[in-house]
Amino acid sequence: MTYNPGRRDSFKKMILGGAALGSLASLDFKQNPSLALKGNINHGVCAWSMRPLSLEELCSQIKSVGVGAIDLIGPKNWETLKKYGIHCSMCNGAELGIVDGFNDPKFHPQLEKNYTEVIPLVEKAGYKNLIAFSGNRRGMDDETGLKNCEEGIKKILGLAEKHGVIITMELLNSRVDHKDYMCDKSAWGIELCKRIGSENFKLLFDIYHMQIDEGDIIRSIRNNHQYFGHYHTAGNPGRNDLDDTQEIYYPPIMQAIVDSGFKGYVSHEFIPKGEDKIAALGHAVQVCDV
Repeated sequence: MTYNPGRRDSFKKMILGGAALGSLASLDFKQNPSLALKGNINHGVCAWSMRPLSLEELCSQIKSVGVGAIDLIGPKNWETLKKYGIHCSMCNGAELGIVDGFNDPKFHPQLEKNYTEVIPLVEKAGYKNLIAFSGNRRGMDDETGLKNCEEGIKKILGLAEKHGVIITMELLNSRVDHKDYMCDKSAWGIELCKRIGSENFKLLFDIYHMQIDEGDIIRSIRNNHQYFGHYHTAGNPGRNDLDDTQEIYYPPIMQAIVDSGFKGYVSHEFIPKGEDKIAALGHAVQVCDV
């Protein structure tokens, strides 16, 4: 993997030159050709993190900063995305939430029902990824959780394969944000991928969450990228902008993703500190442009 160490200085200048992200004007790549992206990363954004912008407002503005997709949108809102030519890079609407997931068999009947209904809708809409969660441990050991998740996911796997939909389980930290969540280490999620043994089940590798719970991000991507079907970004600590107040240096991480041959989406899931959410999003896109 190669990258230019000088990007770190550029990264800092980009931030300092803007003074405060909240005061930056939205970056318009059509009017500013020098800001045109290299095109190696497909950028998405998570709608919830850009609040109070409505979905309609978000859809109408994100293309101006190089973002073409939105994560975690369910069937009832897909028409809004299509109206603006925005892709749904990670669908939701079948899960029961983060806490109640596939690791507990008592949730399997409802999960099977939900995913059976939503999977065909995902294909019909022209999308591919559908979110899933392990659920909280509630005293459960890793091996039992793996067996239960494997059993539950295999009940919907055939349908997912038939419709070309990838069930994507998110890796979340259990140290700060999601206490007791089971799929909190990449090794656990990778083992589940191996047991399921299908290209239609992958992991959502959230860089922010995995920085908190395990670190060693670039090595994880290099060694295990075949199990990662989607990525999220955010600054740590704070889950805020990708700036020089946080510990994750994103350019080499993005380069590792590019070097792995990944062609999916990297979606930004940070909470901007400033008022101009679109400017903050455009800044994150520039930081991750490798």
